[in-house]
Amino acid sequence: MGWRSSWLRRPRGWLGIAMDSAGGTGPGVHVGHVVRGSPADKAGIHENDRVLKVEGTAVVAASDVIRLVAAHAQGDAIALTLSRAGKEETLSATLASFPAPDEMLRMDAVGAFAPAFASLAPLTGFPSTLGSLRGRVVLLDFWASWCGPCRILSPVLSGWQARYGAQGLTVLGVTTDTPDIAASAKESLGMRYPVASDAQAATSKAYSVAALPTLFIIDKKGVVRDVSVGYDPGQDAEVEALVKTLLAEPAPPAPAAMPAN
Repeated sequence: MGWRSSWLRRPRGWLGIAMDSAGGTGPGVHVGHVVRGSPADKAGIHENDRVLKVEGTAVVAASDVIRLVAAHAQGDAIALTLSRAGKEETLSATLASFPAPDEMLRMDAVGAFAPAFASLAPLTGFPSTLGSLRGRVVLLDFWASWCGPCRILSPVLSGWQARYGAQGLTVLGVTTDTPDIAASAKESLGMRYPVASDAQAATSKAYSVAALPTLFIIDKKGVVRDVSVGYDPGQDAEVEALVKTLLAEPAPPAPAAMPAN
């Protein structure tokens, strides 16, 4: 009884892949995303692989993969048969315990280059690309007009923009509100930084935003250095200290000029 109850208490296993219907038709289930540092990542699973079997059982839908993985616990090693570029191979992944959503986002984002903007409707002053801000520290805030904590955070962000803008800080806001609502909210909240409408949620999806506000702190090279989900005034000093540290870092070298013809 003791060993059995101990096994039952083991956390459900986590693989760390997102599956979708993209990638055209084909056997198995398309892997749309692999969380960095996850069991899937460590096992060598890549985006655009197709999962054909889990522990020898064929799968045809994401729900099949979820069900078969969920039958195993943290620490279990499972065999995954994949199709990659038309070739079939089998890998072994040792499952971990499910991280909290905030922890999973930080695992996936921190240390990686920030994704490019996608399908944004920029209001006045919002840059066309994130790459155009290379050499500046960026605070990228995902917010909404109806979000209470977002409304409390916005004056803090405005204050940082005013205090550190001349030193190389750019604060940006992205919202799934429509452009007219975003513009109205920006004015009423006194936001002193540019905002853009992400009405199709393409950029929010690229950043895996699932809660508001979510603040990405991006260094001069375009690498995410931290992520803050929700708003806790007690963390303002910590975020501001990180901003100061990043502002003090050297700017990345300018891209080499193309030789003249």
